[in-house]
Amino acid sequence: MTEHAGPVDAADLPEVVARYLRAHNAKDVAAAMATLAPEATVTDDGRTHHGPAAIRGWLQQTSTQYTYTTTLVGAERHGPGRYTVVQHLEGDFPGGLVDLRYRFVLDEHGRISQLVIAP
Repeated sequence: MTEHAGPVDAADLPEVVARYLRAHNAKDVAAAMATLAPEATVTDDGRTHHGPAAIRGWLQQTSTQYTYTTTLVGAERHGPGRYTVVQHLEGDFPGGLVDLRYRFVLDEHGRISQLVIAP
């Protein structure tokens, strides 16, 4: 099956991406970690976190730092194993409102190998 670039429905996102988003939104660090490849990197707020220990620390910090709600705004496939999900966040963080792009790269085993989160 060939994966074409373009918009996708949330229901058509890879299961690993959907699981990560559910876990992240629920502040479930263990479930979020289970979606990541061992060599994964996550970049958020201009900082890159490499490997399980650093990513776990980042997830623990972000899960307690602010309170917010998320609404999935859209999703797009950029090619095999590459997806961007846009979520609208409202909460008690500086500014209170933001649309964040979660850019996922999946490895050959269907795990998240790279995630970049940015406005």
